[in-house]
Amino acid sequence: MNKKDITILLVDDEPDILEIVGYNLTAEGYTVITAENGSKAIKIAKKKKPHLIILDVMMPEMDGIEACENIRRIPELEDTIVTFLTARGEDYSQVAGFDAGADDYITKPIKPKVLVSKVKALLRRLKEEDNAENVVKIGDLTINRDEYKIIKDKKELVLPRKEFELLSLLASKPGKVFKREDILDKVWGNEVIVGGRTIDVHIRKLREKIGDESFKTIKGVGYKFVV
Repeated sequence: MNKKDITILLVDDEPDILEIVGYNLTAEGYTVITAENGSKAIKIAKKKKPHLIILDVMMPEMDGIEACENIRRIPELEDTIVTFLTARGEDYSQVAGFDAGADDYITKPIKPKVLVSKVKALLRRLKEEDNAENVVKIGDLTINRDEYKIIKDKKELVLPRKEFELLSLLASKPGKVFKREDILDKVWGNEVIVGGRTIDVHIRKLREKIGDESFKTIKGVGYKFVV
């Protein structure tokens, strides 16, 4: 998918943010549309169906949290990536954002180049979803779901089933934060979990085998795979 075919909805009540961020994303070749509050964002999103929505948390009329909850109720926007803009240190807003259905968050203030890099990482998921297959390659890591095989640095690793499924889930969308309850549901399903730290134990083992830098803990929320 070409950049010009990707639409980004930028939502913030600060004109300066809309101008600066919008300019940098447009300069990268993306199609950028804007809204100054959550209510307008929902209306525009229904009409334009953007690929990515960047939502400020604190806005008049309807804040970003409520807007995200409403967006996630719209079937045709279920595949739209939503990321929040949050002030540094707003841990509550970040957790509330994930609970509302956000995929990630960007901390303000942020340098334009860092923002563009973050957006590129988020939009990489579109390509991954378009080319969904049973063999996933990320850097020097290859995951073959059909053969339950992991290749790391040209060496084959043998992982227990649950470790493999957890790695496969997280690596399916690099950068996406998977909430703990979603991980339990998708990896363990209805199976009985012995102890509340099961996910943490499996993540620790994966860090040892795949690399500590590949996994990031989002306190109070869950985990994500880092490229």
